[in-house]
Amino acid sequence: MTIYALSSGPGLSGVAVVRVSGPETKNVIEKLTKGEFPRPRIATLKKINNINTNELIDEGIIIWFPGPQSYTGEDLAEFHVHGGKAVVKALQDAISAVENCRIAEPGEFTKLALQNNKINLLKAESIGDLIAAETEIQRRQALRIMSGKTLEKYNQWREGLLKILSKVEAKIDFPDEDLPENILKSIKEDSEKIKLEIIKNLEDQQVGERIREGFKIAIVGPTNAGKSSLLNYLSKREVAIVSEIAGTTRDVIETHLNINGYPVVLSDTAGIRDSKNEIEKKGIKLALKKAEDADLNIVVIEPKSSHFTGFLNDLINNKSVLVVNKSDLGIDNMVNEFKKFNPIYISLKKENNIDELLIKIKDKIKNQFLNSEEVLITRERHRQHLKQVVLNLENFENKKEVEDFDKAAEDLRLATRHLGMIVGKVDVEEILGSIFNDFCIGK
Repeated sequence: MTIYALSSGPGLSGVAVVRVSGPETKNVIEKLTKGEFPRPRIATLKKINNINTNELIDEGIIIWFPGPQSYTGEDLAEFHVHGGKAVVKALQDAISAVENCRIAEPGEFTKLALQNNKINLLKAESIGDLIAAETEIQRRQALRIMSGKTLEKYNQWREGLLKILSKVEAKIDFPDEDLPENILKSIKEDSEKIKLEIIKNLEDQQVGERIREGFKIAIVGPTNAGKSSLLNYLSKREVAIVSEIAGTTRDVIETHLNINGYPVVLSDTAGIRDSKNEIEKKGIKLALKKAEDADLNIVVIEPKSSHFTGFLNDLINNKSVLVVNKSDLGIDNMVNEFKKFNPIYISLKKENNIDELLIKIKDKIKNQFLNSEEVLITRERHRQHLKQVVLNLENFENKKEVEDFDKAAEDLRLATRHLGMIVGKVDVEEILGSIFNDFCIGK
């Protein structure tokens, strides 16, 4: 089956790109154009006509990528036409009239590239991350994975385990021959080294996932301190309802923001106070849970709520920024106890010191999470597979007796399989290749 889809963004644009991939691609070009067929990988200006009526659809650029030298590994073509909705629709309708052509499913071009071994699973995921990137740090992370450095590390671990497995398999195949002492020692040392490296990477505070999904920041504080106003100000739009009536916010309101280049999921929460209203009490419970789960809390108070010490004692810690809003009304009456928290005095009404708050937020995120550029794990899928690798290596190391070699080999197979699942490579033939390379079995 041949697939097609609009590969550029929807809506009005100067240029739109419609991509076609599959065995009928050449036929599509021939039916929609006349004259000499485009040369491979050469941008060719062509009149594009409707198949049935021969009516001109548009004049645009066609690029022909014969397989397997294409993104998908199949015959592929790109139609670069003017970006009007009517033009794109007419072109897609014309392609759909060709037999065995259908609209592509989401991500299907990249899925074909993966299936045809043009890319690995990590690169496929990073392509999706790059397209979805909204901030500079997300873009850099996606490109770092696409560069192949992450793949190299996973493959290095996997090849190391395959080498260990080949030695264990050799002992199973030749039970009467004792393995040299130095080989038994290297098996233990090599597996321990790989296990410790993986454990070290698992202790990364989930920075990769945080960059992909956004750092979670909760705005918490007493009622009427200006939490919703702060959310609206940072969002540059009316996300939350602002009212002088205490307890307006009952549920958690979230918005995705780019704060000084950092992806952030900012949450406005219910004002924390003693309340007898059941709905408000549930909102306060949600607020405290959101604060507990957040990577960073912005605790917003105002000068007249500075007596709120019980609440502050629970929430002011190393992942909090204390903000005193409405500082234009005067801060002289605030208790001295608050000075030890190094509060930032702002006024949303006067727009005072907001830049200082944004810098503080960025510094907090950077100092707490971004100590290294070498982020290896970017998805929960990777993390779960690596945890299974560690578990299987621990099981392997716990098998001491010679008669346990069969079970030990299975632990290693499972460990290598989980590493293979991360990069999309699971091939038992590689184990046989490693055995033949390291041992003269054909004797």
